[in-house]
Amino acid sequence: MVVQTELSEAEIDRVFHALATATRRDILRRTIDREQSVSELARDYEMSFAAVQKHVAVLEEARLIVKRAEGRERLVRANPEMIARARALLARYEELWRARIARLDDLLAEPPASDNERNEAPKRGD
Repeated sequence: MVVQTELSEAEIDRVFHALATATRRDILRRTIDREQSVSELARDYEMSFAAVQKHVAVLEEARLIVKRAEGRERLVRANPEMIARARALLARYEELWRARIARLDDLLAEPPASDNERNEAPKRGD
C-alpha cells in the first residue's frame, strides 16, 4: 500500500484548523484509543450534543477521524493515515526550523572581526 504523504494547501489548512481547538484535539486523542459514539464523546463535555457534533464534523472534514453508522449510532475513530501525514508535515517544519537555528548558531559562533580586519577591508572603487 502506497501512502501519500504530501498534503495540499487546502488539506493543511483544514488540519491546522481542526487541531486549533482543545476540544477537537481531545476528541482526536480519545478516538485514537478506541472507536466511540458521538453520544459517548458528548457526555464528557460541558456543551450541547450539537456542538460536539460540529467539532466531530470539523475533524471529519480534515479527515483526521472517520465516522460510520452502526444502527442509530454514529461511531468515530481516528484516521491513522491522515495523522501520519500531518505528523510528516510537522516533521518537515521542524527540520526547516532546526536548520535555520543551526545556521544562526553558526553565525553567532563566528569570532567578531578585529578592528584591523575591518579597517583593511577593501573600499569600493579600489
